[in-house]
Amino acid sequence: MTESPKKLNENSYDLPVSEALADFMAQGWADTRRADVERQPVSVYTAKRRAVLASRFPGERLVVPSGGLKVRSNDCDYRFRAHSAFAYLTGHQEPDDVLVIDPSGTATLFIRPRSPRTTGDFYRDRRYGEFWVGRRPDLEEAERLYQIECADIERLPVALGGTAPTRVLRGVDPVVDARVPRAAEADAELAVFLSEMRMIKDEWEVAELQHAVDATVRGFEDVVRSLPQAVRLPRGERHVEGVFALRARQEGNDVGYDTIAAGGAHACVLHWIDNDGPLRESDMLLLDAGVETDNLYTADVTRTIPVSGRFTSLQRQVYELVYEAQSAAIAVLRPGVRFLDFHETAMRVIVEGLHEWGVLKISADQAMDPANGLYRRYTLCGSGHMLGMDVHDCAKARVETYTGGVLEAGQVLTVEPGLYLQPDDLTLPEELRGIGVRIEDDLVITEDGARLMSAGLPRHPDEVESWMRTLLDG
Repeated sequence: MTESPKKLNENSYDLPVSEALADFMAQGWADTRRADVERQPVSVYTAKRRAVLASRFPGERLVVPSGGLKVRSNDCDYRFRAHSAFAYLTGHQEPDDVLVIDPSGTATLFIRPRSPRTTGDFYRDRRYGEFWVGRRPDLEEAERLYQIECADIERLPVALGGTAPTRVLRGVDPVVDARVPRAAEADAELAVFLSEMRMIKDEWEVAELQHAVDATVRGFEDVVRSLPQAVRLPRGERHVEGVFALRARQEGNDVGYDTIAAGGAHACVLHWIDNDGPLRESDMLLLDAGVETDNLYTADVTRTIPVSGRFTSLQRQVYELVYEAQSAAIAVLRPGVRFLDFHETAMRVIVEGLHEWGVLKISADQAMDPANGLYRRYTLCGSGHMLGMDVHDCAKARVETYTGGVLEAGQVLTVEPGLYLQPDDLTLPEELRGIGVRIEDDLVITEDGARLMSAGLPRHPDEVESWMRTLLDG
C-alpha cells in the first residue's frame, strides 16, 4: 500500500531493458510453488489472539497494517521490521501488508503476492522484485503458513469500502490511514487494547523470550572473551557492539534495540549508543543488550563488569549497592503486588546507601518523599518495564493497567536499578565521579513469585569475577 514501486525505483543508472531481453526473461522458468509448506507453530496462538480482539470490538471492522519500508538513504531502505501488533496477530512479517477483521469476526490477511515470471517486476523492481530481495510466499503458501485467509493487497480498497464502523491502528501505514476516515477516540481505544493484550504472555511467548535471553547470555560471554582484543582498539566500545551483534544475527533476527556498550564515564549516559570510545583496563563496561528472536521477541539485559576482570574497591562499593537494590526489588515480585513496589524497594536501598556515603545530606525518608526526590539526581530513570516484542513493551497501555496496576502471572518484565554518578557532578566526592552501574535482569511472574529468566549471567560481584576469569582463561 505504498507508492508504486515503479516510481520509487526508477534510477538513472539502471540499464535499459531491451525488448529481446524482456522476452527472454519471461521464458524458461521452473515452477517454484512449494507444496511442503507447513503451518507456523505460532498460528495456533495468533488465531486465539485475533478471536480475543474481534470479541472486544464486535460488529466493527479492525485494520492492523504491518508497516512499510523506510528509506535509510537515497534508494536504500532499512531492514524491514513488522509492527509488533501486526506480527502478534498474524506471525507474518512482510512490508505493506494489512490484517483486516470484518464485522463478523472473519480475518483476512492482505499481502503482496509473488511477482509472476511473465511480467518484468521480478527482476526490474529493486524494492520488491524477487531477484533483488528474495522470494515471498504466494497466497496459498501464506494461508498454510499463517492459517488465515489471504488475499491480494490490490483488493484491500474494496475491503475497506462501505459503511461498517472501522478502527485503524494509526501511524503505521500512511496509505491505509488515508483510506479510512479518522475516528480519533475509537482508533486510540484500539491501540490501547492491542497494547494491553500483550501484557500477559502465553506459554509460546515465554518460550520465545527465554530463547532470546539464553542467546543474550551467550552474547555476553562472547563479549567477555573479546575484551583483551577490545582494549587494544581505539574504539573498543564499537568492537563490543559488533561482537554482540554477531551473536544476535547468528541466533535471531537482530538486536532488539541499539546496544549500549559504555566504557568508563560513558556508563553515566543512560542511553549511550554512540559506542565510539575506548575500553581501558581500569574502567568498567556497562553492556545493555538483547537478542531479538526471528519471531521478534527481545531480551533486555545489562551487566556492568570490570574490563580487567576484577573490580577495584571503589567500583565494588558502587556495584554492591546497586546489586543489593536489585536483589531487594526481585524479592518483591509476585502476583498482586503493585507494579511500582519493586521500583520503590530498589530506590529505598539506594537512597539509604547514598545517605550512608554522605552523598545525600537529608534522611532517606525525606529523600523518598515524592515532593522531594533529590536522590534522583543520581538514579534518574525507573527500575524496570514490561518486556516482549518491544523492548519497552505494552507502551500504549493505560496507566491504571501498567505502572498504576498490579503484577499478574504471565507478565515478563525487567528489573534494572542503576547509579549514574556524573563526571562533572560537584555534589559527589571526586573519587565517585564518572562511575555508572546498572544491573538488569528479565523475569516472568509466576503463580507464586517470579522466575529469573537471565539466571545464566552472574550478578554478585564475586560471581562476576569468577565468571569472567573462567571465560578469559578458557
